[in-house]
Amino acid sequence: MWFSKRPSFLNASSDKRIYLDYASAPPVLPEAVAAMREAEKLVGNPGAIHSEAVAAKKSLENSRARIASLLGCKAREVLFTSGLTEANNLAIVGYAKYLGRTRRTLAGTHWLVSSIEHDSVLASFAEVERLGGTVSHVEPNERGIVSPEAVSAAVRNETVFVSVGWANNEIGTIQPLGKISQRIREYEKHTSQTCVHKSDLCGCDASIVFHSDAGQAPLYLGTLVHSLGVDLLALGGNKLYGPHGIGALFIGKELTLDSILHGGKQERGMRAGTENVALAAGFAASFEIVARERDKEAKRLVALRDALARELMKIPSLVVNGELKSTLPHMLNVSIPDISSEYVTLSLDAKGIAVSTKSACREGEESRSHVVAALGGEAWRAENTLRFSLGRESNSAEIHRVVTEVTKALSVPG
Repeated sequence: MWFSKRPSFLNASSDKRIYLDYASAPPVLPEAVAAMREAEKLVGNPGAIHSEAVAAKKSLENSRARIASLLGCKAREVLFTSGLTEANNLAIVGYAKYLGRTRRTLAGTHWLVSSIEHDSVLASFAEVERLGGTVSHVEPNERGIVSPEAVSAAVRNETVFVSVGWANNEIGTIQPLGKISQRIREYEKHTSQTCVHKSDLCGCDASIVFHSDAGQAPLYLGTLVHSLGVDLLALGGNKLYGPHGIGALFIGKELTLDSILHGGKQERGMRAGTENVALAAGFAASFEIVARERDKEAKRLVALRDALARELMKIPSLVVNGELKSTLPHMLNVSIPDISSEYVTLSLDAKGIAVSTKSACREGEESRSHVVAALGGEAWRAENTLRFSLGRESNSAEIHRVVTEVTKALSVPG
């Protein structure tokens, strides 16, 4: 069994590093960098009224319209944020604050979230509980899928909000958002749900709000929001080969969210803070490119990913987390018994290969992946995870080298 100690060969070098952590942070596309450099020439604050400000505002709204076009929605339904984490917080906590303000309390409201969401989502629901709402969690099946039936069974008359991520950030499983949305709307129709807010101050239509963390799904899946059936969709530029520090939130159904930041009335009064014109330009440029190339790139990466999986599955007792045919084409998450995944990750890093693991630099219970734990199985499965995520520069030669080095790190013959 490997132990969690720093390998003695950690300073070893390699001629060319292999990057297989695209799910964490893909490189920024040159076209996005160029768009940012051009937009950086605009010196005005888009909130002012002089000529320089008008030019900056025009650039910002152009970026917003381009992103809206890719989502198949109106430009005014796209709000810029500082990233995916803020977009999720604004969607969940912002709606909770709005309900709390209009009906003076969240008591009696029910909120539903899948148990395998990103921390930014789960922590936002913890804040909803602190504000007085009741939160329930929906578990996935053993394949990592949150089924429409499971969501439908958990919905109550008091349910005001449901959140299911489009594709899981750890294991890549794609969730059936359209079918989940259909179940939610059927529930509303068949029960003739009436407003649970019990207040003349409430201006809502009493329907259930459906939110999703899009994460990396837009890289390889079509993004027309009407086909997803969501009311709120959170996006992050850095997940789409764009710049860090920029995200967006699609807000449908004329929803109102209370700002979670204070100090300004930007972004339709829902997000305080001067908009970053340059980052928005970079985000729009990268999103357009990945949308144009997604079908071709998805086919290329699924072939590479499956080849990697076939070779790694020769390792005794290795388990693939999530069903590959239901995952994003660039992601592979595995668990291996009797190893320290932190040690293997550092060993691979020393050989010039970057992969990720949930358990890096953590001890005991914190080292467990809550996502993999939800799939069931023995305890080691959630503790010994390795995530390989491929991208634009990945190729078959790299896959061959990765398999060789993983095998060496594990001391597996062959």
